[in-house]
Amino acid sequence: MRGMEILFLGTGTSHGVPVISCQCSTCQSTDPKNKRLRTSVLITINGKNILIDTSIDFRQQCLAYNINRIDAILFTHHHVDHIFGLDEIRVFNKIQNQRIPCFAGPTTIKMLRHTFSYIFDYPEIPGGIPMLDLINVDKPFELFGSVIVPIEIMHGRLPIYAYRIGDFIYATDCSGIPEKSLALFQNAEILVLDCLRRRPHPTHYNLEQALDVVDKLHPAQTYFTHISHDLEHQEISQSLSENVQLAFDGLRIKL
Repeated sequence: MRGMEILFLGTGTSHGVPVISCQCSTCQSTDPKNKRLRTSVLITINGKNILIDTSIDFRQQCLAYNINRIDAILFTHHHVDHIFGLDEIRVFNKIQNQRIPCFAGPTTIKMLRHTFSYIFDYPEIPGGIPMLDLINVDKPFELFGSVIVPIEIMHGRLPIYAYRIGDFIYATDCSGIPEKSLALFQNAEILVLDCLRRRPHPTHYNLEQALDVVDKLHPAQTYFTHISHDLEHQEISQSLSENVQLAFDGLRIKL
C-alpha cells in the first residue's frame, strides 16, 4: 500500500516513561527518545486519518503532533491505556461536524459500551459527548479505499486484534500469535510489534521473544513498541540489527 504514512503518537507501556517517581537511568534520561507516552499510532492514507487506539495521553499527543482530524478509529482491545482518551474525540466531531466510526472486536465493543456508558446509553448531547458509531469487525473490511485486516493475537489469555493494511502490520500488546494467524503476518514490509522489557512477562513479548518472532516472520523492517523503562533507547538500538529498531514517539514512516 503506497502513499501511507504512520505516525507513532506513543510507544510506551501502560505506566508511560518516565514512570512516576522512578529514579532509573531511563526515566531520568534527557534523551527525548526515552520519553514515551502510551501506545498509539495514526495512519494517514488516501487523505484520511485512521487512529489505532485512543490512549490515555491522546489529548497530549494531538497537541504535540498538531492532529486536526480523525476519520476513523481501530481498537486493538479494551485495556485502560488503549481507550481512556476516547472522550477527546468529541472535539473532532465538532471540527468535522460528523460522527466517527470505531471498529473493534465484539469483546472490545462490549467493554467500550460498559466503560463509556455515558456515551452510548443516553440521548445524544451535541458537543457534550463523543458522537461515535461502534462497528463490530471479525473479518477484512474496506475503509476509505483500503482493506483493513483484523488479525487475532493473544494478550496473555485475552484474544485481541492486530491490524494489517497492505504491507503494514500493527501488533501491540502481543504475547503470542496463534497458528491460524501466522499466514496473515507473512510478507510484511513494516511490522510494528510489542516488546515490553528484557524479563519475561505473562501478557507481552519480552526482547528475546520479540526478536524470535522477527526471525520467524522475516518482515522487511520491524519497529518495537509498547516499551517500558527497562529498555533504554540508545543502548538497545545499538544491539539491534539495521532492520529492527525501537520505535519512539514522533517517529514518522512513509510507505
